[in-house]
Amino acid sequence: MTVGASHVPPPPRSIFSGPLRTTSGGILILITLIAFEAMAVSAALPTAARELHGLGGYGWAFTGFLVANVVGMVVSGQVSDSHGPRAPLVAGMIAFVAGLVVAGTATTMTQLVAGRVVQGLGSGLLITATYVVIGEMYPAVLRPKVFAAIASGWVLPSLLGPIIAGTLTQHASWRWVFLGLLPFVLVGAGLMVPVLRTLHGPPGGRTSRLADPRRILHALAVAAGIAALEDTGQHPSPVSIAVAVIGLVALVWGLRTLLPAGTIRLRRGVPAPIAMRGLLAGAFFGVESIVPLSLSVQYGYSATAAGLPLACSGLSWAFGSWWQGRGGHADEQAHRVRLVRTGFVLIALAAVGVAVAVQPGVGGWLIYPAWGLAGIGAGLTMTSVSVLLLNYTTDADRGADSAALQLSDATASAVTTGVAGVLVAAAARGTLGYTAAFTILDLAMAGIALVGVLVAGQVRAPTTRLAP
Repeated sequence: MTVGASHVPPPPRSIFSGPLRTTSGGILILITLIAFEAMAVSAALPTAARELHGLGGYGWAFTGFLVANVVGMVVSGQVSDSHGPRAPLVAGMIAFVAGLVVAGTATTMTQLVAGRVVQGLGSGLLITATYVVIGEMYPAVLRPKVFAAIASGWVLPSLLGPIIAGTLTQHASWRWVFLGLLPFVLVGAGLMVPVLRTLHGPPGGRTSRLADPRRILHALAVAAGIAALEDTGQHPSPVSIAVAVIGLVALVWGLRTLLPAGTIRLRRGVPAPIAMRGLLAGAFFGVESIVPLSLSVQYGYSATAAGLPLACSGLSWAFGSWWQGRGGHADEQAHRVRLVRTGFVLIALAAVGVAVAVQPGVGGWLIYPAWGLAGIGAGLTMTSVSVLLLNYTTDADRGADSAALQLSDATASAVTTGVAGVLVAAAARGTLGYTAAFTILDLAMAGIALVGVLVAGQVRAPTTRLAP
């Protein structure tokens, strides 16, 4: 018996054990509410755009959300690194509620897009702060499990969200898809109060190597650049093309500061998972943004039936995320590379399947299994790169690097959904057929996924040289 020895409590073995129980419950509530909004709104937007005579601006409902996400993520990372994640979580919940009200009471497509922008800001604040909480409070061995639990938070929304949204849209009004969520969000916010009380900023504050207030200016430049590129695609003219060139410069300038050096080259360590997250999100959400519209336009599916593929992908996403969280692998690095590569293969196959399904005479039913396959791929890959990012980052840079991961996701998604919006707008004007527009987008996203297959090995940990 050692005199004076202090008792060190054993590390938690479950995300629901000891002090982690309340935090895990709060995170799952938060993610479930965000998931309900995402799944329900995607199913209702085609009907809302038609009723508001704004089908030409359909893409902006997605791009506006994602552009605001960029700003919210960077602000959240800045504040979390210096003062802790409590303030971004509170502000994010307030913005999320405000966005639901603005969108649900929209009388024009412009107001609907504005509501989505406010929602995007709130979501960006919430998601990055959540990653910081996970990195700080959960040991590395539990992080795959907490991400698997987060994915499971999408199961019920994926199953019920599109069905409820379709039913409300058909028999009541698409507005209730937004306004009907308000009571649940407010209840969820109340349940988050105990979690907020456990979060405290670091003593005396802490400074990340990336914690520079000018990063918010760079985030605004990225957001403006994305918006300028999409606007030019939908309304080409000599003036808009000049604005697009400026926007492209602003986009590159902003990303060079906000993303770690080496991200474009997929340098091993922190940069590679961030780059892979962008490739994955771009390919997946680029196709998903037009899946309900494809079924509605090509085959006349109802709002409920057109939204069901999103339920398939949400459920299979949870399965893929659960699968990656299983432990007991001798070579964890090789295991993660296999998961990432397999996920990209599945998404590429799914995008090709959707491209085939939108051809006249094939049948929209093919989209259901295809998009379920995409969900498995996303669950395997997106969760794996998130785990690797938290393994590679440092305590001081966790907020900034988590924001960069989300930024890569949001920027790539905004660009690809923006491309989708441009193609849909061209089809709405009669410049391009809907079949051609959907096919071009689907095959382009399959190409992006194939790039991910080829470069998946870069997510391995960086090699270090031993000192002589």
